[in-house]
Amino acid sequence: MSGPEHPTLPLPEPGSRWVLADSGDAPARRRRVWPWIVTLVIVAAVLVGGWFVANWLAGDLVERAVRTQVVQQLGADASGEVDVEVSGMVIPQLVSGELDELRITAQDLSFDTLSGDVEVVATAVPIRADRDLGQASATVVLDEQQVRALLAGIEGFPADTVSIDGGEVAASFELTVFGAVIPIGVGLVPSAADGDLVLTPATLRLADATVSADDLRARFGGFADAVLRSWDVCVAQYLPAALTMTDVVVADGRATIDFDIAPGVLHDPALRQDGSCG
Repeated sequence: MSGPEHPTLPLPEPGSRWVLADSGDAPARRRRVWPWIVTLVIVAAVLVGGWFVANWLAGDLVERAVRTQVVQQLGADASGEVDVEVSGMVIPQLVSGELDELRITAQDLSFDTLSGDVEVVATAVPIRADRDLGQASATVVLDEQQVRALLAGIEGFPADTVSIDGGEVAASFELTVFGAVIPIGVGLVPSAADGDLVLTPATLRLADATVSADDLRARFGGFADAVLRSWDVCVAQYLPAALTMTDVVVADGRATIDFDIAPGVLHDPALRQDGSCG
């Protein structure tokens, strides 16, 4: 009995190519994807790095420009090192037309008779100078010597005896009563009122003993008024009109004075002129 017949397959042509199935072909295609992924990661890293470099360069240029403007506004009479810092990514802020936060600091900045460490913080700072600031404030820190220099312009005030004692400005006054000179130590508490610095007597010392204002009046009558009075110190004449004193604190051998800055200072020339004492 003859077996089943099997169809006879034609032989391939001599010039034809053999194609063999390879179970490892799919993984090979997957492996070829990885170089593209790595390339994309590298390109992305380069772009991000370039973004940060561009942002750093933009920030540096902005800070340099602001520093130049500050020095020019201070004028030739001013001295001190000025530093400028722009917060955050600068390029998006430039595109939006305003800086989120600008910080300007100066150590031992001197201008006229006023000197001290200064810090200015402004938010929503427009790139164009024809718009208002969002908000701005300044802080001036004076050491003991700088406080004496500030108070030296007050007529009748013994600025050369001034020292900082805890939370008070201490000074030594002399009462002249019928030819007798009586030294009295006065501790003055500083405050801000209507934009001025006000020094108000808080503690009194007579012959190394603490006394009250009533004690002095009982002993010296109207002569005591010379040391019991408050002293108003106008600082507006040393600063741009845009600055208004809001607070003053004495501690750790320093006086810290806070100011508000008028939002229109960028576009109103009058606010950049020296203030005046009313």
